[in-house]
Amino acid sequence: MKKYLIGFSVLFMLVSHITDAQTRTPLLPEKTSVPPVIDGILNDEIWKIAPEISGFRSFIPDFGKELPYNTIVKIAYDDENVYFAFKCYDNEPDKIRISMDARDKIVRDDWVCINLDSFNDQQTLYCFYANANGIQMDTRFAAGKEDLGMDFVWFSAGKVDSDGYTVEIKLPLKSIRFSNKEPLTMSAFFERYVSRLSTHVSFPELDPARGFAFFGQMQPMQFEGVKHYKLLEILPAATYSYKSEESAGKRITTENKPDAGITVKYGITSQMVLDATLNPDFSQVEADAGQIGVNLRHQLFYAEKRPFFQEGNENFQVGSSGSSLLDPVVSMVHTRNIVNPLVGVKLSGKIGVKNSVSLLYSADRVPGSETSMYGDYAHFPVFRYKRSLKDDGFLGLVATSVLKDNSFNYVYGADGNLRVNKSSLLEFHSLFSNTNDTASGINNKSGHALGISYHSEQRNIDYSITAKDISENFISQTGFIQRTGVTLFTGSLTPKFYPESKLFKRFDFGIFSGQLRDNIYDKWETYNSLSFASWLGGSIRASLKLNYSTEIFANEKFNTSGMQFLITGTLGTKINGSIIYSRRDAIYYSEPLQGYGNVFSGELRYLPFEKLHTQVNVTYQDLYNESDNNKLFDYLIARGRVTYQLNKYLFFRGIIEYDNFRESLKTDFLASFTYIPGTVFHIGYGNLYESKKWNGTEYYDSDRIREMKRGFFVKLSYLFRL
Repeated sequence: MKKYLIGFSVLFMLVSHITDAQTRTPLLPEKTSVPPVIDGILNDEIWKIAPEISGFRSFIPDFGKELPYNTIVKIAYDDENVYFAFKCYDNEPDKIRISMDARDKIVRDDWVCINLDSFNDQQTLYCFYANANGIQMDTRFAAGKEDLGMDFVWFSAGKVDSDGYTVEIKLPLKSIRFSNKEPLTMSAFFERYVSRLSTHVSFPELDPARGFAFFGQMQPMQFEGVKHYKLLEILPAATYSYKSEESAGKRITTENKPDAGITVKYGITSQMVLDATLNPDFSQVEADAGQIGVNLRHQLFYAEKRPFFQEGNENFQVGSSGSSLLDPVVSMVHTRNIVNPLVGVKLSGKIGVKNSVSLLYSADRVPGSETSMYGDYAHFPVFRYKRSLKDDGFLGLVATSVLKDNSFNYVYGADGNLRVNKSSLLEFHSLFSNTNDTASGINNKSGHALGISYHSEQRNIDYSITAKDISENFISQTGFIQRTGVTLFTGSLTPKFYPESKLFKRFDFGIFSGQLRDNIYDKWETYNSLSFASWLGGSIRASLKLNYSTEIFANEKFNTSGMQFLITGTLGTKINGSIIYSRRDAIYYSEPLQGYGNVFSGELRYLPFEKLHTQVNVTYQDLYNESDNNKLFDYLIARGRVTYQLNKYLFFRGIIEYDNFRESLKTDFLASFTYIPGTVFHIGYGNLYESKKWNGTEYYDSDRIREMKRGFFVKLSYLFRL
């Protein structure tokens, strides 16, 4: 397997070096000494002379189609900022989906996006989204994955008028990293989304033969005389939290304390940044939504929401991770494993043109119940290096550690993404671990995770092949690994058809096959599926999947076949939602035994008016014993959320969540003011109710709910940018 990886890696690296990226004449934005007012009205003098681009064409659901109305982008800059103006014409402005919502909640609206390659090296993107009200969403894209948790400081405003809508954006150069070269060259991919048509259009137009490999198809932009900063940001934060719970029939206080912390960001150069934090406030403004937590083979995955870990997290994406629905290697750096840090330090950026480096260190407080075994702190040093190749390829090194008293876990290795041709990408990783944990009975165990995948995306067909080998003793305490002791081969083929029909926009037919060998029990399992998906009209997508599959567990083979139906879409400008239903055979892991059952999840969003948002989510799962048809369990989680967004800065939100399995009810109320990321004020209150009653000796089940926990918190922070 190792020779296989090395041989193919070298071969395709050579191929990638002879593949030329598409070249374009750089756009020369207009430099101004009088910056435009960011108000969504394009009456500033600079917008009369700034160069503009148009000619947007679609790439979803099909390539090369023209909207019946135009999109124009204008670009200007000064020494400290880059300015963008979008004029989005629409002959039915009353059908523009628009909301006054919280930051990062606009994905279902009509919006525009600037995908910015600030180094013009085809490795990473800043993605700045704004809806027709100027409400923001921002992400980072690297190694084929988009990180939705990023928050940058930038400014935007939008207005709807009789012609459509306009958006103005001011992007401070202090908010991004960029090259030290003069003149400065960046590249961009401009995007517009029309919600009622489920259509994405872009400039430059994407080549259908290259699929979504847009790095080599972006528009270069050249800037002269901009300032190259040594950025300094200081972010002090103060919090107060109070928690209480009922114990033995009495309410006791479990936490009642003020706290403070500070985070500092220093720009060593405009392309290298050092972050440090002391006693960081990692409180989450919104608790994780409930997930069904019974009958699991592996732990639940929760996304990272904490700002210190979010920034730069895209640099830790490893090639060929999460390569298919069967891939057990989800992430090698999952920072939710760092639970209660005391300090943190990060260094990230570029050295020269082709080299990027990321260093992360955090000292995590060990829970009191484990300090006798592991000491007071767990140390998390992480190292990442990447060398960019031609086009969007790279070769990388990664090393992670978790160090405690009487315990260590090391993971190290190499990975890469290699552009084979204009539509195809080869990804690989070769990782090794060494672990010693005497308290858990793990004595110097070594393991490996080897993987290679090849995938191609074009207008008419997508396909992929993957090979993975994860040894039983491969352990990554910084990562998220769902299963070890397996060898896996997968392949997929998805032809796409575009009928000449007003109702059906596109058909996708999917074939997937995965064969997995459980090396622990020396048995094979399989997963094979046929799927069909269609875009109906402009705003509805439906799919049906049938699968024949088996799974090895506890040295037995179980049937896990079934079917899944999905429908998602919008109705007008007020309602959107989705439904996913599965009927499948499944394992009851506790016994274990063969079962069957249903899985349902549904979401409905309704906007009574622009500032009020309501949302209901329902998740249900049941399981029956196949031998006698007795119900083993059923689990329902219902979550309702109401948000009133007074303006782009201030919102009030209430959440209620019912869990029938635990017979509990949670409430969560929040008032939140965010001027810019970092400058915030939050005040929240929550409760947990359970169906219990105290009889003087113990709690027992009751028909009435009882408040068991309550919590209150206040957070204030202010971003000083020097």
